[in-house]
Amino acid sequence: MNINIQEQNGTYVAKLSGWLDTNEASQFMEDIKPLEAHIDKSIVLDCKDLEYVCSLALRGMLKLKKESAAKGGTLLLRNVTGEVQKVLTMTGFIKLFDIE
Repeated sequence: MNINIQEQNGTYVAKLSGWLDTNEASQFMEDIKPLEAHIDKSIVLDCKDLEYVCSLALRGMLKLKKESAAKGGTLLLRNVTGEVQKVLTMTGFIKLFDIE
């Protein structure tokens, strides 16, 4: 699991890649902490190169989305495909996120 966070025209984009399973979920939560400093802005989690995501990591993403909304920011999932989309659908999380 790798995360690359960049600012692009006032939007903070976190490019996620690899396999985000239960073993990686704790590290994922640490890796996205820099986004908390920009919680009042637009945040995009780009899932183009993300091969898998577990429900524990999805809960972390949802926590970030709720915190962002509370501060007037937004969180968007982008380029959701394959196994990630299946997990989002099976867990019902697909209804909880804005997806592009």
